[in-house]
Amino acid sequence: MNKEKNYIEINRQSWNNRTDTHLKSKFYDLDNFLKGKTSLNPIELELFGDIKGKTILHLQCHFGQDTISLSRLGAEVTGVDLSDKAIENAKQIAKKESSNTTFICCDIYDLPNYLDQKFDIVFTSYGTIGWLPDLDKWAEIVSKYLKPNGQFVFVEFHPVVWMFDDNFEKIAYSYFNSGAIIETENGTYADKDAKISQEYVMWNHGLGEVFNSLIKNGLQISTFKEYDYSPYNCFNKTIEFEPNKYRIEHLDNKIPMVYALVAKKKS
Repeated sequence: MNKEKNYIEINRQSWNNRTDTHLKSKFYDLDNFLKGKTSLNPIELELFGDIKGKTILHLQCHFGQDTISLSRLGAEVTGVDLSDKAIENAKQIAKKESSNTTFICCDIYDLPNYLDQKFDIVFTSYGTIGWLPDLDKWAEIVSKYLKPNGQFVFVEFHPVVWMFDDNFEKIAYSYFNSGAIIETENGTYADKDAKISQEYVMWNHGLGEVFNSLIKNGLQISTFKEYDYSPYNCFNKTIEFEPNKYRIEHLDNKIPMVYALVAKKKS
């Protein structure tokens, strides 16, 4: 089997395998989420502004916490994810919440076969584009689903982070997209001691690749920010230097860990 060509099924199984652990984890804190706690971070909330009455397409939504959090702010939100197990749970959580969110299970490149609608905002965040081999196709999907003058809101881990080995001791991977990275993971970022193991296929994408794919597909970048911390404690060797702000302890503030952008679709 050519694993790179079969990446969709490998990654679907990988995320299906993680989902039960994630639902029970302190990382996702589902109990408090169901009591009303938002899963969104100040980084993306600042970019969104007032979204009441807006339509939002949330790509690669996992089991829908951010999707539902956006709907709590008054938006009409559709979430999409590859994992059938994650989407099944997203629908169950939305039902408990009496949320008006809609969920679709598919690979995002295949979304035109499932959805025919334009949105005010397209959103995706934190650990999403690494699962995609072709950013031109990704940006084409983003552009396709935006209304004229609609906004793409994007927050992602910085490509510098993905150059390091797991313990941030040496450069182990190329900054650039030099082909598929095929590995097996024990545990998961949400629970590193979990008794699960899964294979996955990923790609690194530098900032130039991200920017150019968006520009090529009719999007104009209006905001770009870099952050020297992660709002999630999902890496090894971290320290929480302020509440909900994590850095790699021995690297302090020397590397960017997250970036965020807003891009507008030209009318």
